[in-house]
Amino acid sequence: MRVVSVATRPDPGGQLPAPLALAPPVAQAAVRVSFIIPAYNEASTIEEVLRRIEALRLDAQVLVVDDGSTDGTPDAAEAAFGGMEGRVIRQRNRGKGAAVRAAIPYVDGDIVVIQDADMEYDPADVPRLIDPIVRGVADVVYGSRLSGGQPQRAYMFWHLVGNRFLSLTTNVLFNTTISDMETGYKVFRVDVLRSLRLRQDDFRIEPEITSQICLRKLRVYEVPIAYYGRTYEEGKNITWRDGFKALGVLVGARLESTRAPAR
Repeated sequence: MRVVSVATRPDPGGQLPAPLALAPPVAQAAVRVSFIIPAYNEASTIEEVLRRIEALRLDAQVLVVDDGSTDGTPDAAEAAFGGMEGRVIRQRNRGKGAAVRAAIPYVDGDIVVIQDADMEYDPADVPRLIDPIVRGVADVVYGSRLSGGQPQRAYMFWHLVGNRFLSLTTNVLFNTTISDMETGYKVFRVDVLRSLRLRQDDFRIEPEITSQICLRKLRVYEVPIAYYGRTYEEGKNITWRDGFKALGVLVGARLESTRAPAR
Protein backbone atom coordinates (compact mmCIF):
# COMPACT_ATOMS: atom_id res chain seq x y z
CA MET A 1 0.00 0.00 0.00
CA ARG A 2 1.35 3.44 -0.93
CA VAL A 3 0.87 6.06 1.76
CA VAL A 4 0.65 9.62 0.44
CA SER A 5 0.55 12.83 2.44
CA VAL A 6 -1.36 15.87 1.20
CA ALA A 7 -0.70 19.57 0.89
CA THR A 8 -2.48 21.96 3.22
CA ARG A 9 -4.24 25.31 3.06
CA PRO A 10 -3.67 28.15 5.56
CA ASP A 11 -6.27 28.47 8.32
CA PRO A 12 -6.96 32.06 9.46
CA GLY A 13 -7.64 30.85 12.99
CA GLY A 14 -4.03 29.75 13.47
CA GLN A 15 -4.91 26.05 13.63
CA LEU A 16 -3.59 23.31 11.38
CA PRO A 17 -4.64 24.03 7.78
CA ALA A 18 -7.23 21.95 5.96
CA PRO A 19 -6.02 19.39 3.37
CA LEU A 20 -5.70 20.21 -0.29
CA ALA A 21 -6.60 17.65 -2.93
CA LEU A 22 -3.66 15.85 -4.49
CA ALA A 23 -2.83 17.01 -8.00
CA PRO A 24 -3.06 14.29 -10.67
CA PRO A 25 -0.05 13.57 -12.91
CA VAL A 26 0.21 15.98 -15.82
CA ALA A 27 1.89 15.55 -19.19
CA GLN A 28 5.29 17.25 -19.50
CA ALA A 29 4.23 19.21 -22.57
CA ALA A 30 1.22 20.61 -20.74
CA VAL A 31 3.16 21.98 -17.77
CA ARG A 32 3.66 25.71 -17.36
CA VAL A 33 6.62 26.63 -15.17
CA SER A 34 6.89 29.94 -13.34
CA PHE A 35 10.37 31.08 -12.32
CA ILE A 36 10.67 33.46 -9.36
CA ILE A 37 14.10 35.13 -9.49
CA PRO A 38 15.00 37.40 -6.56
CA ALA A 39 17.84 39.68 -7.68
CA TYR A 40 20.00 42.21 -5.89
CA ASN A 41 22.86 43.77 -7.90
CA GLU A 42 23.14 40.83 -10.31
CA ALA A 43 23.50 42.77 -13.57
CA SER A 44 26.59 40.74 -14.45
CA THR A 45 24.79 37.38 -14.29
CA ILE A 46 21.05 37.89 -14.79
CA GLU A 47 21.32 37.88 -18.60
CA GLU A 48 23.03 34.46 -18.59
CA VAL A 49 20.47 33.04 -16.15
CA LEU A 50 17.62 34.15 -18.43
CA ARG A 51 19.39 32.87 -21.53
CA ARG A 52 19.70 29.42 -19.94
CA ILE A 53 16.06 29.41 -18.91
CA GLU A 54 15.02 30.27 -22.46
CA ALA A 55 17.21 27.43 -23.77
CA LEU A 56 15.12 24.92 -21.79
CA ARG A 57 12.23 25.41 -24.26
CA LEU A 58 9.66 25.17 -21.48
CA ASP A 59 6.32 26.93 -21.36
CA ALA A 60 7.80 29.42 -18.92
CA GLN A 61 6.82 32.56 -17.10
CA VAL A 62 9.75 34.52 -15.64
CA LEU A 63 9.30 36.90 -12.70
CA VAL A 64 12.45 38.83 -11.79
CA VAL A 65 12.05 40.64 -8.48
CA ASP A 66 14.57 43.46 -8.24
CA ASP A 67 15.34 43.98 -4.57
CA GLY A 68 16.52 47.58 -4.75
CA SER A 69 19.53 47.03 -7.02
CA THR A 70 21.83 49.94 -7.80
CA ASP A 71 23.72 48.38 -10.73
CA GLY A 72 21.07 48.27 -13.45
CA THR A 73 19.85 44.73 -12.77
CA PRO A 74 16.20 45.41 -13.73
CA ASP A 75 17.18 47.02 -17.04
CA ALA A 76 19.52 44.12 -17.81
CA ALA A 77 16.71 41.66 -17.10
CA GLU A 78 14.18 43.45 -19.29
CA ALA A 79 16.66 43.54 -22.15
CA ALA A 80 17.39 39.81 -21.80
CA PHE A 81 13.85 38.40 -21.79
CA GLY A 82 13.97 37.86 -25.53
CA GLY A 83 11.04 35.73 -26.63
CA MET A 84 10.12 34.69 -23.11
CA GLU A 85 7.14 35.92 -21.15
CA GLY A 86 8.82 38.02 -18.48
CA ARG A 87 8.08 40.66 -15.90
CA VAL A 88 10.31 42.74 -13.63
CA ILE A 89 8.86 43.54 -10.21
CA ARG A 90 10.66 46.35 -8.41
CA GLN A 91 10.80 46.86 -4.65
CA ARG A 92 13.06 48.57 -2.15
CA ASN A 93 15.80 46.44 -0.62
CA ARG A 94 14.03 44.09 1.79
CA GLY A 95 15.59 40.67 1.24
CA LYS A 96 15.01 37.35 -0.50
CA GLY A 97 11.92 36.37 1.47
CA ALA A 98 10.17 39.65 0.69
CA ALA A 99 11.11 39.25 -2.98
CA VAL A 100 9.60 35.77 -3.19
CA ARG A 101 6.38 36.95 -1.55
CA ALA A 102 6.16 39.92 -3.93
CA ALA A 103 6.17 37.56 -6.94
CA ILE A 104 3.60 35.02 -5.76
CA PRO A 105 0.50 37.08 -6.74
CA TYR A 106 1.78 37.20 -10.35
CA VAL A 107 2.44 33.47 -10.70
CA ASP A 108 0.30 31.68 -13.28
CA GLY A 109 2.19 28.41 -13.78
CA ASP A 110 1.44 24.87 -12.62
CA ILE A 111 4.90 24.55 -11.05
CA VAL A 112 6.98 27.28 -9.42
CA VAL A 113 10.79 27.29 -9.36
CA ILE A 114 12.72 29.63 -7.06
CA GLN A 115 15.84 30.47 -9.09
CA ASP A 116 18.83 32.47 -7.86
CA ALA A 117 20.12 35.21 -10.16
CA ASP A 118 23.83 34.74 -9.47
CA MET A 119 24.55 31.59 -11.54
CA GLU A 120 25.39 29.45 -8.49
CA TYR A 121 22.49 27.25 -9.61
CA ASP A 122 22.31 26.15 -13.26
CA PRO A 123 18.85 26.22 -14.91
CA ALA A 124 19.94 23.12 -16.86
CA ASP A 125 18.95 21.17 -13.72
CA VAL A 126 15.34 22.39 -13.83
CA PRO A 127 13.86 19.61 -16.03
CA ARG A 128 15.06 17.01 -13.51
CA LEU A 129 13.80 19.11 -10.61
CA ILE A 130 10.26 19.45 -11.94
CA ASP A 131 10.00 15.81 -13.03
CA PRO A 132 8.74 14.34 -9.69
CA ILE A 133 5.95 16.94 -9.63
CA VAL A 134 5.11 16.39 -13.31
CA ARG A 135 4.77 12.65 -12.60
CA GLY A 136 2.47 13.35 -9.66
CA VAL A 137 4.64 11.87 -6.91
CA ALA A 138 5.87 15.07 -5.24
CA ASP A 139 4.43 18.30 -3.86
CA VAL A 140 7.82 19.94 -3.31
CA VAL A 141 11.28 19.18 -4.73
CA TYR A 142 14.59 20.34 -3.25
CA GLY A 143 17.72 20.54 -5.37
CA SER A 144 20.40 19.09 -3.10
CA ARG A 145 23.98 20.35 -3.26
CA LEU A 146 25.02 17.82 -0.61
CA SER A 147 23.81 14.45 -1.90
CA GLY A 148 26.57 14.00 -4.50
CA GLY A 149 26.60 13.00 -8.15
CA GLN A 150 26.84 16.49 -9.69
CA PRO A 151 29.66 19.06 -10.01
CA GLN A 152 30.38 20.93 -6.78
CA ARG A 153 32.89 23.67 -6.13
CA ALA A 154 35.35 22.64 -3.37
CA TYR A 155 35.53 25.63 -1.02
CA MET A 156 34.33 27.23 2.25
CA PHE A 157 34.58 24.33 4.74
CA TRP A 158 32.68 26.09 7.53
CA HIS A 159 29.88 26.98 5.15
CA LEU A 160 29.51 23.25 4.42
CA VAL A 161 29.54 22.42 8.14
CA GLY A 162 26.83 25.01 8.79
CA ASN A 163 24.62 23.66 6.02
CA ARG A 164 24.97 20.08 7.25
CA PHE A 165 24.25 21.12 10.84
CA LEU A 166 21.08 23.00 9.83
CA SER A 167 19.91 20.02 7.75
CA LEU A 168 20.60 17.64 10.64
CA THR A 169 18.66 19.92 12.99
CA THR A 170 15.77 19.98 10.52
CA ASN A 171 15.72 16.20 10.36
CA VAL A 172 15.78 15.79 14.15
CA LEU A 173 13.06 18.39 14.74
CA PHE A 174 10.71 17.25 11.98
CA ASN A 175 11.56 13.55 11.54
CA THR A 176 12.63 13.83 7.93
CA THR A 177 15.74 13.11 5.81
CA ILE A 178 16.43 16.36 3.95
CA SER A 179 20.10 16.65 3.04
CA ASP A 180 20.14 20.35 2.06
CA MET A 181 17.59 22.48 3.88
CA GLU A 182 19.22 25.77 2.84
CA THR A 183 19.29 25.02 -0.90
CA GLY A 184 18.27 27.90 -3.13
CA TYR A 185 16.61 25.50 -5.59
CA LYS A 186 13.14 24.81 -4.24
CA VAL A 187 10.30 23.76 -6.58
CA PHE A 188 6.59 23.64 -5.72
CA ARG A 189 3.18 22.77 -7.00
CA VAL A 190 1.66 26.21 -7.34
CA ASP A 191 -1.16 25.52 -4.89
CA VAL A 192 1.34 24.39 -2.28
CA LEU A 193 3.41 27.58 -2.56
CA ARG A 194 0.30 29.73 -2.31
CA SER A 195 -0.82 27.85 0.80
CA LEU A 196 2.34 28.67 2.77
CA ARG A 197 2.17 31.44 5.35
CA LEU A 198 5.42 33.24 4.57
CA ARG A 199 6.48 36.17 6.73
CA GLN A 200 10.29 36.23 6.75
CA ASP A 201 11.91 38.97 4.65
CA ASP A 202 15.48 37.69 4.40
CA PHE A 203 17.25 34.32 4.03
CA ARG A 204 15.13 33.00 6.90
CA ILE A 205 12.54 32.18 4.26
CA GLU A 206 14.46 28.93 3.62
CA PRO A 207 13.87 27.40 7.09
CA GLU A 208 10.41 28.97 7.17
CA ILE A 209 9.43 27.11 3.99
CA THR A 210 11.04 23.89 5.18
CA SER A 211 9.42 23.89 8.61
CA GLN A 212 5.97 24.46 7.14
CA ILE A 213 6.18 21.75 4.50
CA CYS A 214 7.52 19.29 7.08
CA LEU A 215 4.78 20.08 9.59
CA ARG A 216 2.17 19.62 6.87
CA LYS A 217 3.59 16.22 5.90
CA LEU A 218 3.94 17.14 2.25
CA ARG A 219 5.59 14.80 -0.23
CA VAL A 220 9.14 16.17 -0.50
CA TYR A 221 11.70 14.77 -2.93
CA GLU A 222 15.36 15.71 -3.39
CA VAL A 223 17.28 15.73 -6.67
CA PRO A 224 21.09 16.14 -6.83
CA ILE A 225 22.13 19.39 -8.51
CA ALA A 226 25.34 21.09 -9.60
CA TYR A 227 26.52 23.98 -7.47
CA TYR A 228 28.87 26.71 -8.70
CA GLY A 229 29.33 28.55 -5.42
CA ARG A 230 30.74 32.06 -5.06
CA THR A 231 33.14 33.31 -2.44
CA TYR A 232 32.41 36.43 -0.40
CA GLU A 233 34.88 38.29 -2.62
CA GLU A 234 32.85 37.19 -5.64
CA GLY A 235 29.60 38.48 -4.15
CA LYS A 236 28.20 35.82 -1.80
CA ASN A 237 25.85 37.44 0.71
CA ILE A 238 24.86 34.80 3.26
CA THR A 239 27.01 34.64 6.44
CA TRP A 240 27.27 32.67 9.69
CA ARG A 241 24.80 35.09 11.26
CA ASP A 242 22.15 33.84 8.86
CA GLY A 243 22.82 30.32 10.14
CA PHE A 244 21.89 31.31 13.68
CA LYS A 245 18.78 33.06 12.39
CA ALA A 246 17.79 29.91 10.47
CA LEU A 247 18.25 27.81 13.60
CA GLY A 248 15.93 30.14 15.49
CA VAL A 249 13.22 29.79 12.83
CA LEU A 250 13.42 25.99 12.85
CA VAL A 251 13.27 25.66 16.63
CA GLY A 252 10.56 28.31 16.88
CA ALA A 253 8.38 26.54 14.32
CA ARG A 254 8.75 23.22 16.12
CA LEU A 255 7.86 24.74 19.49
CA GLU A 256 4.90 26.62 18.03
CA SER A 257 3.55 23.41 16.51
CA THR A 258 3.54 21.71 19.92
CA ARG A 259 1.34 24.50 21.27
CA ALA A 260 -1.15 24.40 18.40
CA PRO A 261 -4.63 23.29 19.59
CA ALA A 262 -5.66 19.80 18.56
CA ARG A 263 -8.35 19.44 15.92
